[in-house]
Amino acid sequence: MTLTRSIILSFALAAAIGLSAPLASTAEALETQAREVFLMDANTNAILLDKNSEVSMPPASMSKIMTAYMVFERLKAGSLSLDDKLPVSEKAWRMGGSKMFVEVGDQIRVEDLLRGVIVQSGNDACIVLAEGIAGSEEAFAEQMTAKAREIGMTGSTFANATGWPHPDHRMTARDLATLANRIITDHPEFYHYYSEKEFTWTDIRQGNRNPLLYKNIGADGLKTGHTEEAGYGLTASAVQNDRRLILVVNGLGSIKERSAESERLMSWGFREFGNYALFESGETVDEAPVWLGAEKTVPLVMAEDLVVTLPRSVRNGMKVSVVYDSPIPAPVPSGQEIATLRVSWPDGVPVEVPLMAGEDVEQLGPFGRIAASIKFLLLGTP
Repeated sequence: MTLTRSIILSFALAAAIGLSAPLASTAEALETQAREVFLMDANTNAILLDKNSEVSMPPASMSKIMTAYMVFERLKAGSLSLDDKLPVSEKAWRMGGSKMFVEVGDQIRVEDLLRGVIVQSGNDACIVLAEGIAGSEEAFAEQMTAKAREIGMTGSTFANATGWPHPDHRMTARDLATLANRIITDHPEFYHYYSEKEFTWTDIRQGNRNPLLYKNIGADGLKTGHTEEAGYGLTASAVQNDRRLILVVNGLGSIKERSAESERLMSWGFREFGNYALFESGETVDEAPVWLGAEKTVPLVMAEDLVVTLPRSVRNGMKVSVVYDSPIPAPVPSGQEIATLRVSWPDGVPVEVPLMAGEDVEQLGPFGRIAASIKFLLLGTP
Protein backbone atom coordinates (compact mmCIF):
# COMPACT_ATOMS: atom_id res chain seq x y z
CA MET A 1 0.00 0.00 0.00
CA THR A 2 1.04 3.61 -0.55
CA LEU A 3 1.99 5.27 2.72
CA THR A 4 2.18 9.02 3.32
CA ARG A 5 3.90 10.26 6.46
CA SER A 6 4.05 13.88 7.60
CA ILE A 7 7.47 15.18 8.67
CA ILE A 8 8.14 17.79 11.37
CA LEU A 9 10.88 20.17 10.23
CA SER A 10 13.57 22.32 11.82
CA PHE A 11 14.69 25.34 9.78
CA ALA A 12 18.16 25.55 11.32
CA LEU A 13 19.97 23.90 8.41
CA ALA A 14 22.41 25.82 6.22
CA ALA A 15 21.27 26.69 2.70
CA ALA A 16 23.13 25.16 -0.22
CA ILE A 17 21.68 24.28 -3.60
CA GLY A 18 18.03 23.84 -4.48
CA LEU A 19 15.63 22.72 -7.16
CA SER A 20 13.38 24.19 -9.74
CA ALA A 21 9.71 24.74 -8.95
CA PRO A 22 7.04 27.18 -10.06
CA LEU A 23 5.56 29.09 -7.16
CA ALA A 24 2.03 29.94 -6.16
CA SER A 25 -0.49 32.24 -7.78
CA THR A 26 0.60 34.77 -5.15
CA ALA A 27 3.45 35.72 -7.46
CA GLU A 28 1.37 35.74 -10.62
CA ALA A 29 -1.04 38.27 -9.14
CA LEU A 30 1.50 41.12 -9.08
CA GLU A 31 0.71 43.69 -11.77
CA THR A 32 3.48 45.26 -13.83
CA GLN A 33 3.71 47.74 -16.66
CA ALA A 34 6.29 45.62 -18.48
CA ARG A 35 5.14 43.69 -21.53
CA GLU A 36 7.35 40.71 -20.64
CA VAL A 37 8.70 39.80 -17.21
CA PHE A 38 10.60 36.87 -15.77
CA LEU A 39 11.88 36.90 -12.19
CA MET A 40 13.67 33.87 -10.76
CA ASP A 41 15.67 32.87 -7.73
CA ALA A 42 19.06 31.77 -9.03
CA ASN A 43 19.80 29.69 -5.91
CA THR A 44 16.78 27.42 -6.34
CA ASN A 45 15.61 28.19 -9.91
CA ALA A 46 12.19 29.01 -8.46
CA ILE A 47 10.04 31.28 -10.62
CA LEU A 48 8.76 34.27 -8.66
CA LEU A 49 7.02 36.16 -11.47
CA ASP A 50 6.19 35.22 -15.04
CA LYS A 51 4.46 37.38 -17.63
CA ASN A 52 4.73 36.38 -21.29
CA SER A 53 8.15 34.86 -20.57
CA GLU A 54 8.01 32.47 -23.53
CA VAL A 55 6.71 34.99 -26.08
CA SER A 56 9.19 35.71 -28.87
CA MET A 57 10.38 39.31 -28.56
CA PRO A 58 13.07 41.63 -29.92
CA PRO A 59 15.78 41.68 -27.23
CA ALA A 60 17.63 44.73 -28.57
CA SER A 61 21.01 45.15 -26.84
CA MET A 62 20.17 42.56 -24.20
CA SER A 63 21.24 40.01 -26.82
CA LYS A 64 24.79 41.31 -26.33
CA ILE A 65 24.86 39.10 -23.25
CA MET A 66 25.02 36.21 -25.72
CA THR A 67 27.79 37.93 -27.68
CA ALA A 68 29.83 38.21 -24.48
CA TYR A 69 29.04 34.60 -23.55
CA MET A 70 30.50 33.43 -26.86
CA VAL A 71 33.70 35.37 -26.14
CA PHE A 72 33.88 34.01 -22.59
CA GLU A 73 33.57 30.46 -23.94
CA ARG A 74 36.61 30.98 -26.16
CA LEU A 75 38.59 32.61 -23.40
CA LYS A 76 37.85 29.64 -21.14
CA ALA A 77 38.80 27.18 -23.89
CA GLY A 78 42.10 28.98 -24.46
CA SER A 79 41.51 29.74 -28.15
CA LEU A 80 41.36 33.45 -27.32
CA SER A 81 43.03 35.61 -24.67
CA LEU A 82 42.17 38.95 -23.12
CA ASP A 83 45.38 40.40 -24.58
CA ASP A 84 44.74 39.23 -28.14
CA LYS A 85 44.19 42.14 -30.52
CA LEU A 86 41.48 42.17 -33.18
CA PRO A 87 41.29 44.47 -36.23
CA VAL A 88 38.52 47.02 -36.79
CA SER A 89 36.81 46.69 -40.16
CA GLU A 90 35.03 49.43 -42.03
CA LYS A 91 31.73 47.66 -41.32
CA ALA A 92 32.37 47.85 -37.59
CA TRP A 93 33.44 51.51 -37.81
CA ARG A 94 30.36 52.50 -39.82
CA MET A 95 27.91 50.67 -37.51
CA GLY A 96 25.31 53.00 -36.03
CA GLY A 97 23.59 53.07 -32.67
CA SER A 98 25.51 52.96 -29.39
CA LYS A 99 29.25 52.90 -30.01
CA MET A 100 32.62 52.33 -28.40
CA PHE A 101 34.04 54.68 -31.07
CA VAL A 102 36.67 52.44 -32.60
CA GLU A 103 38.59 53.52 -35.72
CA VAL A 104 39.17 51.61 -38.96
CA GLY A 105 42.44 49.70 -38.89
CA ASP A 106 42.84 49.84 -35.11
CA GLN A 107 44.02 46.67 -33.34
CA ILE A 108 42.09 46.46 -30.06
CA ARG A 109 42.58 44.12 -27.12
CA VAL A 110 39.79 41.63 -26.48
CA GLU A 111 39.42 42.85 -22.90
CA ASP A 112 38.85 46.43 -24.08
CA LEU A 113 36.32 45.22 -26.64
CA LEU A 114 34.48 43.30 -23.94
CA ARG A 115 34.24 46.45 -21.85
CA GLY A 116 33.06 48.27 -24.93
CA VAL A 117 30.27 45.73 -25.33
CA ILE A 118 29.29 45.28 -21.67
CA VAL A 119 29.70 48.78 -20.25
CA GLN A 120 29.28 51.00 -23.30
CA SER A 121 26.93 48.72 -25.28
CA GLY A 122 29.07 49.34 -28.35
CA ASN A 123 27.65 47.89 -31.54
CA ASP A 124 31.00 48.48 -33.23
CA ALA A 125 32.81 46.46 -30.54
CA CYS A 126 30.38 43.58 -31.04
CA ILE A 127 31.15 43.43 -34.75
CA VAL A 128 34.91 43.53 -34.17
CA LEU A 129 34.61 40.54 -31.82
CA ALA A 130 32.24 38.67 -34.15
CA GLU A 131 34.46 39.11 -37.19
CA GLY A 132 37.60 38.27 -35.23
CA ILE A 133 36.12 35.03 -33.91
CA ALA A 134 34.00 33.75 -36.80
CA GLY A 135 35.20 35.70 -39.85
CA SER A 136 31.90 37.50 -40.33
CA GLU A 137 29.04 38.77 -38.21
CA GLU A 138 26.65 36.44 -40.04
CA ALA A 139 28.74 33.36 -39.24
CA PHE A 140 29.05 34.51 -35.63
CA ALA A 141 25.27 34.89 -35.37
CA GLU A 142 24.85 31.31 -36.58
CA GLN A 143 27.24 30.17 -33.86
CA MET A 144 25.26 32.18 -31.31
CA THR A 145 22.05 30.38 -32.30
CA ALA A 146 23.74 26.97 -32.14
CA LYS A 147 25.20 27.71 -28.70
CA ALA A 148 21.80 28.95 -27.50
CA ARG A 149 20.24 25.61 -28.40
CA GLU A 150 23.09 23.77 -26.70
CA ILE A 151 22.50 25.52 -23.36
CA GLY A 152 18.70 25.19 -23.43
CA MET A 153 17.62 28.52 -24.93
CA THR A 154 14.96 27.08 -27.21
CA GLY A 155 13.25 30.38 -28.03
CA SER A 156 16.29 32.32 -29.26
CA THR A 157 17.46 32.94 -32.83
CA PHE A 158 20.20 35.43 -33.66
CA ALA A 159 20.68 37.35 -36.90
CA ASN A 160 23.52 39.59 -35.71
CA ALA A 161 25.89 40.22 -32.81
CA THR A 162 24.42 43.54 -31.68
CA GLY A 163 20.66 43.22 -31.26
CA TRP A 164 20.12 45.57 -34.21
CA PRO A 165 16.47 45.30 -35.37
CA HIS A 166 15.93 42.28 -37.60
CA PRO A 167 12.77 40.15 -38.04
CA ASP A 168 14.72 36.94 -37.35
CA HIS A 169 16.55 38.23 -34.28
CA ARG A 170 14.39 37.06 -31.38
CA MET A 171 14.67 35.88 -27.78
CA THR A 172 12.33 35.16 -24.88
CA ALA A 173 12.49 36.61 -21.39
CA ARG A 174 12.97 33.11 -19.99
CA ASP A 175 15.92 32.52 -22.33
CA LEU A 176 17.52 35.78 -21.25
CA ALA A 177 17.24 34.70 -17.60
CA THR A 178 18.74 31.31 -18.50
CA LEU A 179 21.60 33.05 -20.28
CA ALA A 180 22.24 35.44 -17.40
CA ASN A 181 22.40 32.50 -15.01
CA ARG A 182 24.84 30.69 -17.31
CA ILE A 183 27.08 33.76 -17.52
CA ILE A 184 27.21 33.93 -13.72
CA THR A 185 27.75 30.20 -13.11
CA ASP A 186 29.84 29.23 -16.16
CA HIS A 187 32.13 32.27 -16.24
CA PRO A 188 32.36 33.85 -12.78
CA GLU A 189 35.90 35.03 -13.53
CA PHE A 190 34.53 37.41 -16.17
CA TYR A 191 31.27 38.44 -14.55
CA HIS A 192 32.86 41.42 -12.78
CA TYR A 193 32.82 43.39 -16.05
CA TYR A 194 29.06 43.72 -15.69
CA SER A 195 29.35 45.70 -12.46
CA GLU A 196 31.70 48.33 -13.91
CA LYS A 197 29.89 51.66 -13.92
CA GLU A 198 32.00 53.36 -16.58
CA PHE A 199 34.63 52.73 -19.24
CA THR A 200 36.76 55.21 -21.16
CA TRP A 201 38.05 54.59 -24.67
CA THR A 202 39.99 57.19 -26.67
CA ASP A 203 39.15 59.84 -24.08
CA ILE A 204 35.42 59.17 -24.39
CA ARG A 205 34.00 58.16 -21.03
CA GLN A 206 30.67 56.37 -21.03
CA GLY A 207 28.60 55.15 -18.10
CA ASN A 208 26.93 51.77 -17.69
CA ARG A 209 23.25 52.07 -18.64
CA ASN A 210 22.07 49.51 -16.07
CA PRO A 211 20.01 51.62 -13.64
CA LEU A 212 20.11 49.08 -10.82
CA LEU A 213 23.88 49.43 -10.43
CA TYR A 214 23.21 52.86 -8.97
CA LYS A 215 20.58 51.65 -6.48
CA ASN A 216 21.31 50.18 -3.07
CA ILE A 217 19.81 46.76 -3.79
CA GLY A 218 22.87 44.58 -4.41
CA ALA A 219 22.79 44.70 -8.22
CA ASP A 220 25.96 43.55 -10.02
CA GLY A 221 24.88 43.20 -13.72
CA LEU A 222 23.84 42.65 -16.56
CA LYS A 223 22.50 44.59 -19.64
CA THR A 224 19.92 47.07 -20.87
CA GLY A 225 18.27 47.16 -24.28
CA HIS A 226 16.15 49.54 -26.33
CA THR A 227 14.71 49.78 -29.81
CA GLU A 228 11.46 51.26 -31.02
CA GLU A 229 9.93 47.80 -31.47
CA ALA A 230 11.33 46.30 -28.25
CA GLY A 231 10.69 49.24 -25.95
CA TYR A 232 12.97 49.60 -22.93
CA GLY A 233 14.29 46.39 -21.39
CA LEU A 234 16.72 45.15 -18.77
CA THR A 235 18.26 41.84 -17.79
CA ALA A 236 19.57 42.27 -14.25
CA SER A 237 20.85 40.33 -11.27
CA ALA A 238 21.24 41.26 -7.62
CA VAL A 239 22.37 39.59 -4.40
CA GLN A 240 21.08 40.14 -0.88
CA ASN A 241 22.11 37.94 2.06
CA ASP A 242 23.73 35.37 -0.26
CA ARG A 243 20.50 35.06 -2.25
CA ARG A 244 20.63 35.94 -5.96
CA LEU A 245 17.67 36.99 -8.09
CA ILE A 246 17.64 37.37 -11.87
CA LEU A 247 15.13 39.72 -13.50
CA VAL A 248 14.20 40.27 -17.14
CA VAL A 249 11.81 43.06 -18.16
CA ASN A 250 10.99 44.34 -21.63
CA GLY A 251 8.47 46.54 -23.39
CA LEU A 252 8.59 49.46 -20.98
CA GLY A 253 7.89 52.99 -22.19
CA SER A 254 10.88 55.03 -21.08
CA ILE A 255 14.27 55.00 -19.36
CA LYS A 256 12.63 56.33 -16.22
CA GLU A 257 9.95 53.64 -16.26
CA ARG A 258 12.56 50.92 -16.81
CA SER A 259 14.54 52.13 -13.82
CA ALA A 260 11.57 52.41 -11.48
CA GLU A 261 9.85 49.17 -12.49
CA SER A 262 12.97 47.02 -12.42
CA GLU A 263 13.86 48.31 -8.95
CA ARG A 264 10.30 47.71 -7.74
CA LEU A 265 10.17 44.14 -9.05
CA MET A 266 13.61 43.20 -7.77
CA SER A 267 12.86 44.63 -4.32
CA TRP A 268 9.51 42.82 -4.28
CA GLY A 269 11.21 39.50 -5.01
CA PHE A 270 13.63 39.88 -2.11
CA ARG A 271 10.94 41.14 0.26
CA GLU A 272 8.07 38.74 -0.45
CA PHE A 273 9.96 35.46 -0.85
CA GLY A 274 12.44 33.54 1.25
CA ASN A 275 14.68 30.51 0.79
CA TYR A 276 14.28 27.76 3.36
CA ALA A 277 16.80 24.96 3.83
CA LEU A 278 14.95 21.75 4.64
CA PHE A 279 17.37 18.83 4.40
CA GLU A 280 21.04 18.23 3.67
CA SER A 281 22.51 15.71 1.25
CA GLY A 282 22.75 12.29 2.90
CA GLU A 283 20.44 13.25 5.77
CA THR A 284 17.98 10.59 6.89
CA VAL A 285 14.42 11.88 6.47
CA ASP A 286 12.51 8.80 7.61
CA GLU A 287 12.71 5.04 8.09
CA ALA A 288 10.62 2.73 5.89
CA PRO A 289 9.64 -0.82 6.87
CA VAL A 290 11.20 -3.60 4.78
CA TRP A 291 9.38 -6.79 3.77
CA LEU A 292 11.42 -9.98 4.19
CA GLY A 293 14.62 -8.06 4.86
CA ALA A 294 17.55 -8.78 7.13
CA GLU A 295 16.81 -5.37 8.70
CA LYS A 296 13.32 -4.29 9.72
CA THR A 297 13.68 -0.81 8.23
CA VAL A 298 15.74 1.09 5.67
CA PRO A 299 16.71 4.77 6.05
CA LEU A 300 15.29 7.16 3.46
CA VAL A 301 17.98 9.74 2.65
CA MET A 302 18.32 12.88 0.56
CA ALA A 303 20.31 12.60 -2.65
CA GLU A 304 21.24 16.30 -2.45
CA ASP A 305 20.60 19.38 -0.32
CA LEU A 306 17.05 20.66 -0.49
CA VAL A 307 16.24 24.37 -0.38
CA VAL A 308 12.84 25.71 -1.40
CA THR A 309 11.73 29.22 -2.22
CA LEU A 310 8.37 30.19 -0.76
CA PRO A 311 6.26 33.31 -0.32
CA ARG A 312 7.04 34.37 3.24
CA SER A 313 3.31 34.65 3.94
CA VAL A 314 2.73 30.90 3.47
CA ARG A 315 5.73 29.52 5.34
CA ASN A 316 3.66 28.51 8.35
CA GLY A 317 1.30 26.63 6.05
CA MET A 318 4.03 24.51 4.47
CA LYS A 319 3.69 20.75 4.79
CA VAL A 320 6.35 18.12 4.17
CA SER A 321 5.48 14.46 3.70
CA VAL A 322 7.10 11.23 2.57
CA VAL A 323 5.29 8.93 0.13
CA TYR A 324 6.23 5.33 -0.64
CA ASP A 325 4.76 1.90 -1.18
CA SER A 326 4.95 0.13 2.17
CA PRO A 327 6.62 -2.18 2.99
CA ILE A 328 9.70 -1.98 0.76
CA PRO A 329 10.46 -5.48 -0.60
CA ALA A 330 13.95 -6.82 0.07
CA PRO A 331 16.61 -6.85 -1.20
CA VAL A 332 17.10 -3.07 -1.16
CA PRO A 333 20.37 -1.77 -2.70
CA SER A 334 21.86 1.41 -1.26
CA GLY A 335 21.14 4.41 -3.48
CA GLN A 336 17.95 3.00 -4.98
CA GLU A 337 15.10 5.51 -5.30
CA ILE A 338 12.35 4.13 -3.08
CA ALA A 339 10.30 7.10 -1.88
CA THR A 340 9.28 10.67 -2.67
CA LEU A 341 9.58 13.76 -0.48
CA ARG A 342 6.69 16.15 -1.14
CA VAL A 343 6.69 19.83 -0.09
CA SER A 344 3.38 21.69 -0.39
CA TRP A 345 1.87 24.99 0.73
CA PRO A 346 -1.47 26.79 0.28
CA ASP A 347 -2.24 27.62 -3.38
CA GLY A 348 1.18 26.38 -4.44
CA VAL A 349 2.37 23.70 -6.86
CA PRO A 350 3.91 20.89 -4.75
CA VAL A 351 7.62 20.19 -5.04
CA GLU A 352 8.59 16.52 -5.21
CA VAL A 353 12.11 15.08 -4.93
CA PRO A 354 13.29 11.47 -4.72
CA LEU A 355 14.50 9.75 -1.54
CA MET A 356 17.10 7.02 -1.73
CA ALA A 357 17.84 3.92 0.31
CA GLY A 358 20.58 4.90 2.75
CA GLU A 359 22.05 1.41 3.10
CA ASP A 360 21.88 -2.09 1.68
CA VAL A 361 19.24 -4.38 3.14
CA GLU A 362 19.69 -8.03 2.23
CA GLN A 363 16.82 -10.44 1.83
CA LEU A 364 16.20 -12.98 4.59
CA GLY A 365 17.17 -16.56 3.97
CA PRO A 366 14.54 -19.23 3.25
CA PHE A 367 13.72 -19.97 6.89
CA GLY A 368 13.65 -16.29 7.78
CA ARG A 369 11.21 -15.59 4.97
CA ILE A 370 8.93 -18.43 6.11
CA ALA A 371 8.96 -17.13 9.69
CA ALA A 372 8.24 -13.59 8.56
CA SER A 373 5.36 -14.78 6.38
CA ILE A 374 3.83 -16.70 9.29
CA LYS A 375 4.20 -13.65 11.54
CA PHE A 376 2.46 -11.51 8.93
CA LEU A 377 -0.42 -13.98 8.63
CA LEU A 378 -0.85 -14.16 12.39
CA LEU A 379 -0.19 -10.54 13.40
CA GLY A 380 -0.66 -8.55 10.19
CA THR A 381 2.72 -6.86 10.53
CA PRO A 382 5.87 -7.39 8.42
